[in-house]
Amino acid sequence: MGLLSNRVERSEIKPGDHIYTYRAIFTYSHHGIFVGGSKVVHFRPERNLNSSTGTSSDSDFYDSTLSLPSSCPTFPDCGFRQPNSGVILSCLDCFLRNGSLYCFEYGVTPSVFLAKVRGGTCSTAASDPPETVIHRAMYLLQNGFGNYDVFQNNCEDFTLYCKTGLLIVDRLGVGRSGQASSIIGAPLAAILSSPLKLLMPSPVGVATMTAGMYCMSRYATDIGVRTDVIKVAVEDLAVNLGWAGHHEEVADDSEASNQLIAL
Repeated sequence: MGLLSNRVERSEIKPGDHIYTYRAIFTYSHHGIFVGGSKVVHFRPERNLNSSTGTSSDSDFYDSTLSLPSSCPTFPDCGFRQPNSGVILSCLDCFLRNGSLYCFEYGVTPSVFLAKVRGGTCSTAASDPPETVIHRAMYLLQNGFGNYDVFQNNCEDFTLYCKTGLLIVDRLGVGRSGQASSIIGAPLAAILSSPLKLLMPSPVGVATMTAGMYCMSRYATDIGVRTDVIKVAVEDLAVNLGWAGHHEEVADDSEASNQLIAL
């Protein structure tokens, strides 16, 4: 992986990796956890899923093109999800949908983070061991990840939690997603830099200052530097976020998860 692109080949990814692919001509990216066996666990808006086939049923702005096939020719369990949950198991082909494969970076230095022009590609936070990451992803596949929210609880937030176990205490602000931070940070940087036009007549100078503010706003919301995050075990996630009672307990979660990976 280089400074400008995190693109990788399929042979390079390992179980427990945070992968993503771009949609709608690089308008946004969709994220998931590769759990091995050509399977990916990812999070989608539940309202976009048909209850019987797992396919998109409306044209929502975010993830509207991420419809899953009604029947995968390769993996019969592709599209598996629990009722009333947006967490889905799909094969790598259906996850990518002919898009390129990218691998999210963890534990990057602040200088590398700031050098990334686009958010949602890396974090200064360290990743937990692969077995822990896979356990979280498969547990959430069985128990859900709450309600999808494009700014506070999206597919990138899901994968960031699976990789780090970090949860934001203040749920009223922007979530862990670097992609969402970029959407908010760019207009904010432009607004904050507007008064500088009076002091800095050079367009290049204003553009440089705006870009600097944009990068710093992204950095300030990264989970690796935030002070409003805590480590939460996946088994305690429902209690911490008030989801307890929203989903029924599923017996033998661990055994079912292993069977899904093995298929």
